[in-house]
Amino acid sequence: MFNILKKKLSNIVQSITKSVSETVEKVPKKITEKKISENDLSAMLEDLELSLLEADVALEVSDKIKEDLKKALIGKDVKRTQAKKIVEETIRKSLLEILDVPKIDLEKVVKQNHPCLIIFLGFNGSGKTTTLAKIGSKLQKKKYSCVFAAGDSFRSAAIEQLEEHGDKLGIKVIKHKYGADSAAVIYDAVEHAKAKGIDVVLADTAGRMHTNQNLMDELKKIDRVDKPHLKLLVIDSITGNDAVEQARKFDEAVRIDGVILTKIDVNTKGGAILSVCKILGKPIVALGVGQEYKDLKEFDREEFVGNLLND
Repeated sequence: MFNILKKKLSNIVQSITKSVSETVEKVPKKITEKKISENDLSAMLEDLELSLLEADVALEVSDKIKEDLKKALIGKDVKRTQAKKIVEETIRKSLLEILDVPKIDLEKVVKQNHPCLIIFLGFNGSGKTTTLAKIGSKLQKKKYSCVFAAGDSFRSAAIEQLEEHGDKLGIKVIKHKYGADSAAVIYDAVEHAKAKGIDVVLADTAGRMHTNQNLMDELKKIDRVDKPHLKLLVIDSITGNDAVEQARKFDEAVRIDGVILTKIDVNTKGGAILSVCKILGKPIVALGVGQEYKDLKEFDREEFVGNLLND
């Protein structure tokens, strides 16, 4: 996973290290270090930007990495033996800072709200309904009771898909007919949870393009009427840089709380993770790494960066 981004970062480390080392080697042999100028790095930094864009890394992310490398190297006395270490440590620090956004403690939110309403948003085909079921399974294992709300009354077979997950997990599904008001379905699910003492309502919503104003207005109504405690945006990680635009539009509409990226197990790039965190300042809550209910992994920035840099 993320093989392309890993390779790009490895190549960046090697090329910038080589450029710095060659610059230092041009000075007399008795001198073991040299101040690096911006001209010494300009070509390498331009290549860095292009290279990262090919791995679905947004321009804002590559700009930060470039600026951090400039601060670490330009005008500094760099020894031949230290070049690689400085470059690696600078990129590591830069990546960790990009991913340093407040985390969501899902269990804490559930404990603080009874019943806790969590809604799932996203495009058709993003894995939204399956992700909802994975969260339901995870909460069940922690002894929290759940009910599903079939808020997607728009897509054909959406209710049946949710019911199939409900049957497998033993979780009741609150539904209306197709074409029903999604906000009303979710409201009824919350009332059911209150009456039965259920801990969590997990609400599906219709998959939508961020350019479809009617469906985005429906989301705004759900937010206004049902007042969810968490709004989680589910994004197919393979969509690349469009993931950022999706997240931005959904955030403008309803102020999302966090993002779950799916299909990570078949994603060779990985740049969307960095881009969403940097541009929106929203946490990556979890990563979908397969089709089974257990295949939902809590996001760990240290582990992610270590994996990219082959620690």
